[in-house]
Order: sequence, then structure tokens, then C-alpha cells
Amino acid sequence: MGGRQLEEMPTGSQRRALLPGRTPHPPPVLSPPRIHLMAGRVPQGADRAAVRSEMETVFLENLRHAAGVLAQESLVGLLEPINTRSTDPQYFLDTPQQAAAILQKVGRPNLQLQMDIFHWQIMDGNLTGNIREFLPLVGHVQVAQVPGRGEPDSPGELNFPYLFQLLEDEGYKGFVGCEYQPQGDTAEGLNWLRSYWGRRGRPQAGQ
Repeated sequence: MGGRQLEEMPTGSQRRALLPGRTPHPPPVLSPPRIHLMAGRVPQGADRAAVRSEMETVFLENLRHAAGVLAQESLVGLLEPINTRSTDPQYFLDTPQQAAAILQKVGRPNLQLQMDIFHWQIMDGNLTGNIREFLPLVGHVQVAQVPGRGEPDSPGELNFPYLFQLLEDEGYKGFVGCEYQPQGDTAEGLNWLRSYWGRRGRPQAGQ
């Protein structure tokens, strides 16, 4: 769940009118424990460096308010850096370093980092170092191959067996989301997972 408004929202009473005092109760079938809080976009034609400070100030204020609203429902808000090289050139939050700095400034325990390995690789590379540095802040992980954004076992730059082992070795216990464009249908798009568990000796469904 998310929307690209938190960054661009007005402050003060106008903001509080847009963000109600309590979150609506999600249907029981959903019950999401974490919600993606999307940042806004740098205005068309604006210089990113020139507007960065003002945009961050608004974002910080609104995140503090959102954290309080989410805490009432025992929910966690996630900040996801999205690459500005191929996905959205105007997106405000585009590196794990920027997101980690914002989380530190906000200082709310129910705001965490969403690690999309696709975006991290495109923006910064150095996945081993960045995973080790920022994993303590991470509340959710998403995967896709680079550059095609296909399944983890599709041709590309990333060695996912190594990355999954790294996450495990570093103590990650959360979910891994599959945010990729499968080459076939959903079942075919999960063949990589069956192969991965098979190599690790994990029994498959029906066995």
C-alpha cells in the first residue's frame, strides 16, 4: 500500500486533514503489518539540488505525523528508495543512504527501510556492503533481476543465491517480496524458487 503524496503534502492543519487521526481498518484478508510510504517527486523542470532541502523538511514533518497515525494501529511504515535512472527520474527518494539519513532524522521505531535490490543495484551497486550496512534498518526486501527486472534466475547482473545467503547470514528474518515481471504466468514465474529450495534440500509441495 502506498501513494506518492507524503513528500508533496502541505504541512500543518492542511496535512492533518489529508492524513486522518486514525488509519482505516483494512479488511481481515489483507491485514498488512507494513505500509509503503512513498515519497513525492521533484517538480517537473525543478533542479533537484535546489529543492532538496525544502522537500526533505516537508517529508520529515509528514513522516513524523504518519508514524504516529500508524502506531495507533501497530503498523510499520516503509521507505523505499526508487532508482531515478530507469524507473522514475523525478522520484525524490532514490538511494539507501538518503533513506537511512531520513529515518535517522525522523527517529521513529515504526518507520523502516524497504530494500528493493533492483533499485539498489541500479543506483549504487556495492550490494554486499550496502546490505551489511543498512540491513538493521530493513523491514522488507524485494527482488528482481537487473537490468530486465525479471525473475531472479533470469539472465542479468545479480547472483541471487549469493544474495539470499548473505541476507540469511546477516540475520534477516523477514519476508522477501517478488516485485518482478515474470516471463510467463505466476506459476512459471516461481520456478526459480522451486529450484532454489531444491538446491537447499527443502521438500517441495506434494513431496
